[in-house]
Amino acid sequence: MPGDRALVVGDTAGGVHAFDGASGVCSWARQWMHDGGVMAMAVHPSEAIFATAGQDGRVLIWDVSMAEVQATIEVGRSWVEHLAWSPDGQCLAAASSRQVFVYRSDGSEIWRSGTHPSTVSALAWSGNGELATACYGRVTFLDAFSGKARQTLEWKGSLVSMVLSPSGDIVACGSQDNSVHFWRRSTAEDSMMSGYQGKPLALAFDDSSTLLATGGGSDVTVWSFAGGGPEGSRPGTLTAHEQPVSTLSFARQGMRLASGDRVGGVIVWSLYEDGEGGPVGVGVVGGHVAELFWRRDGNGLAALDARGGVTVWRVG
Repeated sequence: MPGDRALVVGDTAGGVHAFDGASGVCSWARQWMHDGGVMAMAVHPSEAIFATAGQDGRVLIWDVSMAEVQATIEVGRSWVEHLAWSPDGQCLAAASSRQVFVYRSDGSEIWRSGTHPSTVSALAWSGNGELATACYGRVTFLDAFSGKARQTLEWKGSLVSMVLSPSGDIVACGSQDNSVHFWRRSTAEDSMMSGYQGKPLALAFDDSSTLLATGGGSDVTVWSFAGGGPEGSRPGTLTAHEQPVSTLSFARQGMRLASGDRVGGVIVWSLYEDGEGGPVGVGVVGGHVAELFWRRDGNGLAALDARGGVTVWRVG
């Protein structure tokens, strides 16, 4: 949450929990809030509110300090799998099946998209004015206020993950065919990076838009966009995990990357501009690492695992 005052977590039984950011003590918990489990969560960028979504087709907007739901949104019959707040916090995007819905923070609807060619696999805001969606065969940039398409980037393949560079120019997607496909929006040129052992579901950009970290195997592959790359260059390879990487997260400042794997290994890396680097910290949690989250000041790292564990480390 803003100011790192709280860590909020959703579970597969539909429970929502808030932990004190300093002590780790559970401040409050609400059980069975989503039938079938919590599938997505998004924290407001500046206010003490957050949103959850689940298999029940609902989105709940919470006040963390009051420990209560402020608004309930009935999206539809399908699962709501993705949520994202706009950077200014004015809009909340939700993806359900082949549609995207955008709401105000009070739960009122702004617009809904038409039907995508397939299930929406990822959502991301490109500044306050655009929302990007990924599905089979394309990435579409929609106007944040009208929902009209501004730009479509096409590629014949199933896109399973997506990340936008903080600069807004680069779009990277993991593909079903074990490759990473990316576009430069300014030129609409596209490139592909292949050779991964599996589907690159984990993707992360650093804050400077220089480094793109990718999963897809037990190694973390890091592509550098410095000096006209990554075309024609070799990526950095970070080798230490014994099992496939499941999640990646850059700290907000500097070039520190956290990676988690399918058997509970967590590693913090210090990287260089060329994508090479080495480990500076190692931890272990109780099972498959589902998500990693940095404190906004970079001094702490939280790991959520598939057995329901929440682990937080201090990071110097």
